[in-house]
Amino acid sequence: MGDDDCLFCRIASGDVDAEIVDSDDHTVAFMDIAPRTRGHALVIPRKHAEHLYAIDDESLGHTVVAAKRLAQRMKDRLGCDGINLLNSTEEAAWQTVPHFHVHVIPRYADDPLELPVQPQQPEGDELSRVADELR
Repeated sequence: MGDDDCLFCRIASGDVDAEIVDSDDHTVAFMDIAPRTRGHALVIPRKHAEHLYAIDDESLGHTVVAAKRLAQRMKDRLGCDGINLLNSTEEAAWQTVPHFHVHVIPRYADDPLELPVQPQQPEGDELSRVADELR
Protein backbone atom coordinates (compact mmCIF):
# COMPACT_ATOMS: atom_id res chain seq x y z
CA MET A 1 0.00 0.00 0.00
CA GLY A 2 2.93 2.32 0.59
CA ASP A 3 6.41 3.11 -0.59
CA ASP A 4 9.22 1.75 1.60
CA ASP A 5 11.37 4.83 0.90
CA CYS A 6 8.58 7.32 1.70
CA LEU A 7 8.79 8.94 5.14
CA PHE A 8 5.03 9.46 5.35
CA CYS A 9 4.29 5.85 4.33
CA ARG A 10 6.65 4.76 7.09
CA ILE A 11 4.78 6.97 9.59
CA ALA A 12 1.45 5.52 8.41
CA SER A 13 2.73 1.96 8.86
CA GLY A 14 4.15 2.71 12.33
CA ASP A 15 7.75 2.15 11.28
CA VAL A 16 8.65 5.79 12.07
CA ASP A 17 7.49 7.50 15.25
CA ALA A 18 5.23 10.51 15.01
CA GLU A 19 2.72 12.22 17.28
CA ILE A 20 -0.40 10.62 15.78
CA VAL A 21 -3.57 12.57 16.61
CA ASP A 22 -6.10 10.74 14.45
CA SER A 23 -6.24 7.70 12.19
CA ASP A 24 -8.70 5.48 10.41
CA ASP A 25 -8.55 2.78 7.73
CA HIS A 26 -7.68 5.34 5.04
CA THR A 27 -5.80 8.22 6.70
CA VAL A 28 -3.36 9.21 9.41
CA ALA A 29 -3.03 12.65 11.02
CA PHE A 30 0.08 13.65 12.93
CA MET A 31 1.74 16.74 14.34
CA ASP A 32 3.95 18.76 11.99
CA ILE A 33 7.56 18.72 13.28
CA ALA A 34 7.99 22.39 12.30
CA PRO A 35 4.63 23.87 13.31
CA ARG A 36 3.58 27.26 12.00
CA THR A 37 1.07 27.68 14.85
CA ARG A 38 0.11 25.74 17.97
CA GLY A 39 -1.54 22.49 16.82
CA HIS A 40 -0.33 22.48 13.17
CA ALA A 41 -0.79 18.93 11.89
CA LEU A 42 -0.70 16.95 8.64
CA VAL A 43 -3.28 14.55 7.25
CA ILE A 44 -2.10 11.90 4.80
CA PRO A 45 -3.73 9.05 2.92
CA ARG A 46 -2.41 5.62 3.89
CA LYS A 47 -2.30 4.77 0.19
CA HIS A 48 0.79 6.36 -1.34
CA ALA A 49 0.30 9.09 -3.92
CA GLU A 50 3.09 11.51 -4.73
CA HIS A 51 0.94 14.64 -5.02
CA LEU A 52 -2.46 16.06 -5.95
CA TYR A 53 -2.13 15.06 -9.61
CA ALA A 54 -1.52 11.42 -8.62
CA ILE A 55 -3.99 10.80 -5.79
CA ASP A 56 -7.14 8.86 -6.67
CA ASP A 57 -10.48 10.52 -5.97
CA GLU A 58 -11.45 8.09 -3.22
CA SER A 59 -8.23 8.64 -1.26
CA LEU A 60 -8.53 12.38 -1.78
CA GLY A 61 -12.07 12.32 -0.40
CA HIS A 62 -11.04 10.35 2.68
CA THR A 63 -8.14 12.74 3.29
CA VAL A 64 -10.31 15.86 3.04
CA VAL A 65 -12.95 14.35 5.35
CA ALA A 66 -10.20 13.51 7.87
CA ALA A 67 -8.86 17.08 7.59
CA LYS A 68 -12.34 18.44 8.32
CA ARG A 69 -12.67 16.10 11.33
CA LEU A 70 -9.31 17.29 12.66
CA ALA A 71 -10.16 20.96 12.03
CA GLN A 72 -13.34 20.59 14.10
CA ARG A 73 -11.35 18.92 16.88
CA MET A 74 -8.86 21.80 16.82
CA LYS A 75 -11.67 24.33 17.13
CA ASP A 76 -13.30 22.38 19.99
CA ARG A 77 -10.17 21.46 21.94
CA LEU A 78 -7.59 24.15 21.11
CA GLY A 79 -10.03 27.04 20.83
CA CYS A 80 -8.57 28.27 17.55
CA ASP A 81 -10.25 31.15 15.77
CA GLY A 82 -9.98 29.65 12.29
CA ILE A 83 -8.25 27.03 10.15
CA ASN A 84 -6.06 27.07 7.06
CA LEU A 85 -5.92 23.96 4.87
CA LEU A 86 -2.85 23.89 2.66
CA ASN A 87 -1.62 21.43 0.05
CA SER A 88 1.62 21.94 -1.83
CA THR A 89 2.00 20.04 -5.09
CA GLU A 90 5.48 19.86 -6.60
CA GLU A 91 8.62 21.71 -5.63
CA ALA A 92 7.60 25.07 -7.12
CA ALA A 93 4.64 25.04 -4.71
CA TRP A 94 6.86 24.16 -1.69
CA GLN A 95 6.22 20.39 -1.60
CA THR A 96 9.13 18.84 0.32
CA VAL A 97 7.83 15.30 1.01
CA PRO A 98 6.66 13.35 -2.07
CA HIS A 99 3.49 11.98 -0.47
CA PHE A 100 0.18 13.84 -0.79
CA HIS A 101 -0.64 15.64 2.45
CA VAL A 102 -2.84 18.40 3.75
CA HIS A 103 -1.61 20.83 6.37
CA VAL A 104 -4.31 21.63 8.92
CA ILE A 105 -3.15 24.86 10.53
CA PRO A 106 -5.10 26.28 13.46
CA ARG A 107 -5.25 30.06 13.36
CA TYR A 108 -5.46 32.35 16.35
CA ALA A 109 -6.40 36.02 16.28
CA ASP A 110 -3.00 36.95 17.72
CA ASP A 111 -0.75 34.49 15.83
CA PRO A 112 2.06 35.94 13.69
CA LEU A 113 1.42 33.79 10.60
CA GLU A 114 0.84 35.84 7.46
CA LEU A 115 0.37 35.07 3.81
CA PRO A 116 3.78 35.06 2.10
CA VAL A 117 2.63 37.42 -0.66
CA GLN A 118 0.22 40.25 -1.23
CA PRO A 119 -2.62 39.85 -3.74
CA GLN A 120 -1.84 41.30 -7.16
CA GLN A 121 -4.00 43.42 -9.44
CA PRO A 122 -4.22 41.79 -12.87
CA GLU A 123 -3.54 44.03 -15.84
CA GLY A 124 -6.09 44.67 -18.56
CA ASP A 125 -8.06 41.63 -19.57
CA GLU A 126 -5.67 39.13 -17.94
CA LEU A 127 -8.43 37.48 -15.88
CA SER A 128 -10.54 36.90 -18.98
CA ARG A 129 -7.59 35.52 -20.96
CA VAL A 130 -6.63 33.08 -18.20
CA ALA A 131 -10.27 32.06 -17.73
CA ASP A 132 -10.47 31.33 -21.46
CA GLU A 133 -7.38 29.10 -21.19
CA LEU A 134 -8.98 27.18 -18.31
CA ARG A 135 -12.36 26.66 -19.98
